[in-house]
Amino acid sequence: MDLAADADVEAILTDEFARESRALAAVVPVLRHLLSSDAEALVSEAILARVRGMIFDLAAQLLAALAGRDPVTRAHASADPAALDRLAAVLMADEVLLAFCHALAAEGLIAERLHQRHAIDPVLSPLLQELIASEDPAIASLAMSTLAAQSRFVQGQRRMELPLGELPAELFHRLIGRAQTEAQDAAALGRLQAGYDEATGRLGLLARLVAAMRRGAMAALALDHAGLALFASALSITTRQLRGDAVLACHEGQGLRLALMLRAGELSPTAIERQLLLVEPSGRLPRGFGGVSAERAAALLGGGGL
Repeated sequence: MDLAADADVEAILTDEFARESRALAAVVPVLRHLLSSDAEALVSEAILARVRGMIFDLAAQLLAALAGRDPVTRAHASADPAALDRLAAVLMADEVLLAFCHALAAEGLIAERLHQRHAIDPVLSPLLQELIASEDPAIASLAMSTLAAQSRFVQGQRRMELPLGELPAELFHRLIGRAQTEAQDAAALGRLQAGYDEATGRLGLLARLVAAMRRGAMAALALDHAGLALFASALSITTRQLRGDAVLACHEGQGLRLALMLRAGELSPTAIERQLLLVEPSGRLPRGFGGVSAERAAALLGGGGL
């Protein structure tokens, strides 16, 4: 099927993807408003609570470091609640940080839903089990480290915590820069920076594991086999899209985005529909989607504001 010759199908896909994109683009501005107001009940309480918790947790770690303590100690009897509120307010003004925290909160909640509906383990997926048992010791070791990091992530999400070391490098250094306005001892932040290694964080480990799988990474594009964490990283790397967008594509109401990303990753329409049904029980591919090439799907994603 040639979409260039079928304006109706092209229009349907474009309109639906534009609708999903508008919904996704509205998330961060709404988060900023709701986090600074009392209107939390109007949206998902769970998402808001986790985002707020992670922001305050980051602020508490930064203040602990500035006080010369290990950031993992976080709360302390001598901590200044006003300073915590002030720094958290500064962090909440960072839209990139809010978007990152929102994607993590969504990942945690989507993983819980997949576990409840389809028994997809949020920590140890069948694919990760296979990689841990790999005859290649480097891959097996990397898979074990990923398992430990994923377990910490699931536990941290339940406690609404986000360790500073789990931030991407750009965000980590930006937060350090913001904290310098509160710093009495610059050496404390220097020590924090010296101990940071993006490659050893959960997202770094997941990306390294996908890269180590080489062509076998296609196996990670099966949500029930790979689990959400590995699936999102593989989808992000395969399609060259942001990982947060890959996570949010698994949210209910973003079915076309997920379908386009999977098609850009060269999955067949039949395989794509199987993934859609895991995310949305009523999920179906639009009529005519079978004629969308991987190149056309990538072009549509690129024009959708991702």
